[in-house]
Amino acid sequence: MSGQIPLDPATMELIEGDLEKETIQVMENLKAVLEAAQMTFEHVVKTSIFLSDMNNFVEVNKVYAKYFNEETAPARETVEVANLPKFVRVEISMTAVA
Repeated sequence: MSGQIPLDPATMELIEGDLEKETIQVMENLKAVLEAAQMTFEHVVKTSIFLSDMNNFVEVNKVYAKYFNEETAPARETVEVANLPKFVRVEISMTAVA
């Protein structure tokens, strides 16, 4: 899946100002894409997390972890980048296999 940012699909507005809410929106966007393909987070084999500031890792990871079973969580990489689309703080992409 292409990377998702904290964009509310109902309003096309960015969720901003609260990193937890931003990350929840990203994960819910990914969940919607998975569901449209008749899959779940159990089908995810790899994720890439892009952060504008690696100091945000702990907070993003707390939300991210709620969407996966710790024992079967996919491979993951997390990188800090200079800029993300629309200058958001978090973007996550995933690879899922049916």
